[in-house]
Amino acid sequence: MGDVLAGFHAAWEFESDSVLIRFERGIRTPKLFQALGERRIPLEAIAGVTLTPGRRGTVVLRAEPRPGADPLMDAAAGQLKEMCDPYRLVLPAERETLAEYYADELRARLPRTDGPAERQLVAAPEAPRQFKAYDAKASFDGTAVTFRWFWTGASSAKWKAGDQTFPVTSLSGVEWRSPEVFEGHLRLLRRNSATPPPAQADADPAAVVFGLGYGPVHESLPFAAAVLAAVRAAGPAPAVEQAAARRRDPADIADRIRHLGELHQAGLVTDEEFTTKKAELLAEL
Repeated sequence: MGDVLAGFHAAWEFESDSVLIRFERGIRTPKLFQALGERRIPLEAIAGVTLTPGRRGTVVLRAEPRPGADPLMDAAAGQLKEMCDPYRLVLPAERETLAEYYADELRARLPRTDGPAERQLVAAPEAPRQFKAYDAKASFDGTAVTFRWFWTGASSAKWKAGDQTFPVTSLSGVEWRSPEVFEGHLRLLRRNSATPPPAQADADPAAVVFGLGYGPVHESLPFAAAVLAAVRAAGPAPAVEQAAARRRDPADIADRIRHLGELHQAGLVTDEEFTTKKAELLAEL
């Protein structure tokens, strides 16, 4: 096809095997779109195409992504507001006939596939990535996720556990909750965990919490998608790698013992808890 259909905040370029979505940069463009920049959506990643009336004299052309094809949409799990849906193209109502033409052309080119995609088809946001949550700074270098707790926001449970580093090979997925719904969080789901995670993300050392002003959607969601894509690419972790993941960097152990000592001096950790936890940390060397 090779044609371009421009709408509000984005333009779709139709190619023989994909749709290239370029997002505008501007004050009125959702920040998530600006953060994404552009995305190439292979036709095999699209389950269907719809054209529906929009608000205030507009029409909406939408491509329906296949489950499993796009880590961004899988991480979002249906929580994105309509205006932040990267698969929607909003156009003036007078372009409805043109939009209907492209919708029909696109439908005719879609592969005959049903059900979830067997592999990731849309590129995830690239690492390294980081964002500031309410209780920690979250960083991802492509191979491991690190949470470094803030004194002003982290719970005592997280301070007792110390800063955390999770190799992607030790993870099975992510759980992202939008800060625009209620209280947001990013929880890392661990492989073969012996105990279930705490119900409250605030008490889970494998989770960071955020809200309006901390961990906004345009920062935390691409972060979650990048981690999810890396976890899927890593596949099942061999037993040898899992054992290696449990061994921590000596500098990390030293930092955690220092934090533990500060908690002990502040009276937040008892003498017995301090001695036991310190012995556990030293055993990880």
